[in-house]
Amino acid sequence: MDAQYKPFEIERDAQQFWDTNQCFKAVEDANREKFYCLSMFPYPSGKLHMGHVRNYTIGDVVSRFQRMQGKNVMQPMGWDAFGMPAENAAIQNRVPPAKWTYDNIDYMRNQLKALGFAYDWSREFATCDTDYYRWEQWFFAKLVEKGLVYKKMSTVNWDPVDQTVLANEQVIEGRGWRSGALVERKEIPLWFLRITDYADELLADLDKIEWPEQVKTMQRNWIGKSRGIELRFDIKTTDGSDAVPLSVYTTRPDTLMGVTYVAVAAAHPLAKAAAEGNAELAAFCEECAHGGTSEAEMATMEKRGMPTGHVAVHPLSGREVPVYVANFVLMEYGTGAVMAVPGHDQRDWEFATRYGLPIEAVIADESGQAPDLSEAAYVEYGRLINSGEFDGLDFDAAFEAIAARLAELGHGEVKINYRLRDWGVARQRYWGAPIPVKYGPEGQTVPLSDDELPVALPMEVTVDASGSPLKRMPEFYELGDGWVRETDTFDTFMESSWYFARFCCADNQTAMLDERADYWLPVDLYIGGIEHAILHLLYARFFTKLMRDLGLVKVDEPFQRLLTQGMVIAETFYRTTPNGGKEWFNPADVEVKRDDKGRPISAVLISDGQPVEMGGIEKMSKSKNNGVDPQSMIDRFGADTVRLFMMFAAPPEQSLEWSDSGVEGASRFLKRLWRLVAEHLEAGDPGRLDTSALNDAQRELRRKTHETIKKASDDIGRRTTFNTAIAAVMELTNALSRFQDTSPLGLAVAREAVEACVLLLAPITPHACHALWRELGHAEPAIDAAWPQLDESALERDTIELVVQVNGKLRARIEVPADAPKDAVEAEALAAENVQRHIEGKTLRKVIVVPGKLVNIVAS
Repeated sequence: MDAQYKPFEIERDAQQFWDTNQCFKAVEDANREKFYCLSMFPYPSGKLHMGHVRNYTIGDVVSRFQRMQGKNVMQPMGWDAFGMPAENAAIQNRVPPAKWTYDNIDYMRNQLKALGFAYDWSREFATCDTDYYRWEQWFFAKLVEKGLVYKKMSTVNWDPVDQTVLANEQVIEGRGWRSGALVERKEIPLWFLRITDYADELLADLDKIEWPEQVKTMQRNWIGKSRGIELRFDIKTTDGSDAVPLSVYTTRPDTLMGVTYVAVAAAHPLAKAAAEGNAELAAFCEECAHGGTSEAEMATMEKRGMPTGHVAVHPLSGREVPVYVANFVLMEYGTGAVMAVPGHDQRDWEFATRYGLPIEAVIADESGQAPDLSEAAYVEYGRLINSGEFDGLDFDAAFEAIAARLAELGHGEVKINYRLRDWGVARQRYWGAPIPVKYGPEGQTVPLSDDELPVALPMEVTVDASGSPLKRMPEFYELGDGWVRETDTFDTFMESSWYFARFCCADNQTAMLDERADYWLPVDLYIGGIEHAILHLLYARFFTKLMRDLGLVKVDEPFQRLLTQGMVIAETFYRTTPNGGKEWFNPADVEVKRDDKGRPISAVLISDGQPVEMGGIEKMSKSKNNGVDPQSMIDRFGADTVRLFMMFAAPPEQSLEWSDSGVEGASRFLKRLWRLVAEHLEAGDPGRLDTSALNDAQRELRRKTHETIKKASDDIGRRTTFNTAIAAVMELTNALSRFQDTSPLGLAVAREAVEACVLLLAPITPHACHALWRELGHAEPAIDAAWPQLDESALERDTIELVVQVNGKLRARIEVPADAPKDAVEAEALAAENVQRHIEGKTLRKVIVVPGKLVNIVAS
């Protein structure tokens, strides 16, 4: 065996072997337990980043480990290929989005293969493949037929320059993120899926799955089930004309007697009617149409409004209060109107303070008195005051009493509401799956039939910033006889909401899914960033229930277990530019001076030797220029070193701080492991492992081997804490280095330990372990080897070491027979020289023996 570790040759040979023998091709087998491991598939942006590498290495380690447990493992890979970034790149680079996307896929696929991930590439697809999204179109048409899809006018953020709808996060200070144009609030017809029909099931089924509690809580809050009262205020108009009663929904009916005004959205029919004869109010409503739509913006924006001139009649007291149009009320949330209680809602308080409206306390503070409302609203729960017949009631009692009185008067009823809104799935963009609907000359709206599918997206298209080119392509949308095809495309969340199921039967050209989906689903472990905790995961759960109800799958949930990996972070460095901005420098271009504990003191730019500022540890990003190119690390150290560092540097759920010295340390360990195996083989052939003939040193090494097997099995299999499993293997290699017994029996004990090291690391550093396993004389490849078996008898000890404490402080360590009786352990502990010194002259109060761990002596 060559004693020099040559990662590039080793990795090339291993990957060639796996590819030639189709080692990772998954085939259904009803006689074997399946394990479906899936990492969130990437957007083909051009290059892998370290976040990708971490995510996919975690999935690969788990997949290989489960395979070694004898399970039938499937680990597929594909591409989340539609979306705005491709359109932006197409505009910038003047290439069709399809070419940009598929070129990136080719490059990134090669990067994934270079890392040795055990993917079944026969299942690969990109969501922009017609063979994929055609079934999404087919499914949507079926949902239309079943009444689970509808089209309605919806208020959106509209960029008048880019001619497109913007998400809330794409509106920056009221302007389009790309064009800089003032964004308009515009009503356009959009398609929606009835996710609210499944709200209760989506909530209840969170109890069925093994997800981090933080993620479950985020989903519960997003769904936002609440019990409240929908109540109605009669309206008195300025001209005495009839007006429809104003409906509002509240979860705090206990504050109802503190209503001092009512606020409606600028798009509310009451506001629109009032604005018809009021130019100033009409101008304000138009201004509101350019405002933000996110809840975060609503919370922080300056609260502004104008009176409509109408008054609302309190449904219980008969008190008349003014009706305002307010910029913090949105038509798309609730009823588009709120009852304002400035004494007990901070938003209402800010508005009332600005416009001099009454602020009244109707909830007592902890002392039972009216709270001070001069500086802020009092938002806690308490007993009612200044509320007439309801005074003294707590929240629960007040809720029921007020609900009963409103129902008696015909002015309200208890209602369950959800924060969740139906999912708007239409986008006015080009690079997405066309929505399979056509419109007739007499206003008909008809889903396309099976023989009209797929609707293929034209690929050779030039994209510019003037909106979707599909709207300018009659050859795409004109169908003849006055019929036209929909030009909107699907929200890209549609593709990622069912891709996990399609992986099960990606080669089926005649059906969306088949019985193979029932074999593989649900995904046993799903891995990805917590930033997808709400929308992607919620939509995937919803889609699974839709597919179930259409008879396509049998499962209720798509992902049984979820692992959310932490970010990859790194140091940042910058200089302040003359205009006050910051120029960021990549850590590779900076030399850092550190103290004796490794903490950074100062830094200079290597190219000019001048100082740079240290910006602290941040998530790797292009904006901070602190990313590390995975390819450069692979080219320098090899894939196994990168994989080992990624798994060793931190537990998967925590942030991982990039460290060049840590990568170098991982490389040194692999070289040491390689050399250790070579030296072991040079020492000669091992004899038969006769466990009854072991001496103390041989027995100790064998015990260490099986302690390591036990720990690594639990750490990887149950806890998914790969760093501690690696640390345990490193300790075993240290023990092997110290073990100098070259007798036949000694070599047999060492061989067991060496092979355990190789197999325990095989999921993490598969290339090196593939080669080492072969060098150790095994005909079967390491990929087909079983996980090392634990021998419980090897863990047994003739003697054990116990800690001895005196009054809780460590004073000695003693070696006693493993089966020593309690009184013998006490005697041995009390006889220890250092213990004698610390109890001399004192009264012995108690001796506490914790079997197998410690002895605590209490003396005074």
